[in-house]
Amino acid sequence: MATFLAIFFVLLEVTAVIMAWRAIQHSRTSQGAVGWAIFLIAAPYISVPAYAFLGHHKFAHYVTGRRDSEEVIERIKEVREALRPQTTPAFPTKALEAISDLPVTRGNAMELLIDGEETFDAIFAAIDAAETYVLVQFYIIHDDGLGRGLQRHLVAAAQRGVTVRVLYDPVGSHRLRHDYRQTLRDAGVEIVEPSQMRVPKNRFQLNFRNHRKTVVVDGTTAFTGGLNVGDEYLGRSPRFGAWRDTHVRLKGPVVSQLQLIFAEDWHWTTDENLLPTLNWQSGMAEEDMPGLIVPTGPGDTQETGALFFFSALANAKERVWIASPYFVPDMDILTAIKHAALKGVDVRILVPDNIDHKVVWLAAFAYFDEVREAGAQIWRYTDGFMHQKAVLVDDSLAAVGTTNMDTRSFILNFETMAVVFDSRAADDLEDMFKTDFARSFRLDKPLSEQPLAIRIGAPITRLFSPLL
Repeated sequence: MATFLAIFFVLLEVTAVIMAWRAIQHSRTSQGAVGWAIFLIAAPYISVPAYAFLGHHKFAHYVTGRRDSEEVIERIKEVREALRPQTTPAFPTKALEAISDLPVTRGNAMELLIDGEETFDAIFAAIDAAETYVLVQFYIIHDDGLGRGLQRHLVAAAQRGVTVRVLYDPVGSHRLRHDYRQTLRDAGVEIVEPSQMRVPKNRFQLNFRNHRKTVVVDGTTAFTGGLNVGDEYLGRSPRFGAWRDTHVRLKGPVVSQLQLIFAEDWHWTTDENLLPTLNWQSGMAEEDMPGLIVPTGPGDTQETGALFFFSALANAKERVWIASPYFVPDMDILTAIKHAALKGVDVRILVPDNIDHKVVWLAAFAYFDEVREAGAQIWRYTDGFMHQKAVLVDDSLAAVGTTNMDTRSFILNFETMAVVFDSRAADDLEDMFKTDFARSFRLDKPLSEQPLAIRIGAPITRLFSPLL
């Protein structure tokens, strides 16, 4: 027994050293490399299994339908030329087009949907009006009141002959029961069992979550934003109380772009090509807003999630207001925030005062003083829990979607932001932000004046921020 234990400990130490070397070679930042290396060598009993689950930031095996299909590549080229805005947006769009591999198009509309009731009333009405197909994707689907409401609308659509496809993340929706899925399947809805999902065979899958929330109806109407499917998103959770979130309803060519992202994810999950079965004639919205969808994730060669925020901050001239439930910026985004504030831009970061994930909530306090000293403002939302992801730049960019301002969204999760370059959308987002600021307080206490638990916890959790 003693010999066996000695061999086990030697193998564990060797594994830790190998993993530490891999972390040094492949971690995206020096902080992450140092953090993992020290953790692995100092505590291999904990760190080796942790690294096996969490120590990857690129998803090399993710193969997208867009990049595999010459048909879609040609279609994107056609859309780029036919629907290019007649006037150049005030916000520089070249970088966003490059990171999304999609063109800015004219003829779009983006309507804000505030909180759960308004959002799901609109989604359910669109599903009920569907004529040919409905595509649904959420990170979380719960088998509760709201989840069963979605189920009823999808079943009704399928029973009247509409093709319905449902994607969900197996980790985010790990509590979704088999009988919930079977009810959908019995009605003719195509929903994939977790055991049938195509996943890499060479690593665990706690990282690389699909955090997107997408509904597309008939290829002409689409929805995305921060809301998942669960009663807590309607403010029915005793723990969180009121739930502040934002979704958008989309019209125009951006619907085809969002639909394309769904088709990519469906292709990865099932190996089925949906492209020939979908409507790609989205029509043109009267509002005629220039816009695009910015999908980001670890399948991209660049770190597109961080680049989205960097582009917003770097190009802001007067203001950049950002709402995110989590604030764990990497060094690039931290520098961009400070640079924008130092040059006189009105930088405001809106975060929840209530706690969702304790470690991430604590880590944020370690960054607040640094950005505030540069002139940025931190606002803490107090009327329940705030979960929205929204960005406003000057009067020229309005964005709502799924991307949080943290390392996990930057490099580990598949995300989507709907972006329009239009003063009307910016005005709507400004009104929404002002209402939220009225339900918030501006943070003025430095970390040294916070309660003891925060003063101790914040710098410690910041050490692990490259790993969060």
